[in-house]
Amino acid sequence: MIKEVLTDCEDRMKKAISVLDEDFRSIRAGRATPSLLDQISIEYYGSAVPLKQIASVTAPEPRLLLIQPWDKTVIPLIEKAIMISDLGMMPNSDGSVIRLNVPTLTEDRRKKLIRIVRQKAEDGKVAIRNVRRDSNEEIKLYEHEHEISEDDAHRGLEQVQELTDKYIKEIDHVLKLKEAEVLEI
Repeated sequence: MIKEVLTDCEDRMKKAISVLDEDFRSIRAGRATPSLLDQISIEYYGSAVPLKQIASVTAPEPRLLLIQPWDKTVIPLIEKAIMISDLGMMPNSDGSVIRLNVPTLTEDRRKKLIRIVRQKAEDGKVAIRNVRRDSNEEIKLYEHEHEISEDDAHRGLEQVQELTDKYIKEIDHVLKLKEAEVLEI
């Protein structure tokens, strides 16, 4: 029983880490990567569609993103979505492709990105702690219903805490790497 709780706990913690990694990939760190535009959705035929579903995004140069929509009529919609996003970039269109010059980050923008990165890391830690709380409650419920012994419950709670500590350290490590990437000139 405890084994199932621990397996479920670890799976959910891994998912929290993967969500954090996805969030970090969408935060630009001074160089152009197609994942910068993963969060952008375009209002297309009445529904919000992710940019990558209606166009190909490439980075032919370190400071340039090239967006080639499959349907040329959506170019104004893509430009509008990029302008209203928090990326701080202005799209340039020639009628068939959109070019996004990725500017170097200013000191103020770097500080703002560091705050965003830290907030996302804290959200990840909260998610890990919520998984810990759920797993602990499940173990205590098994103990209360006499399905496991008090010693097994105690060992289970310790193992859940070990998992929590492991994944919190992983979040701290990923945060440290992302902060270094954002501060890199």
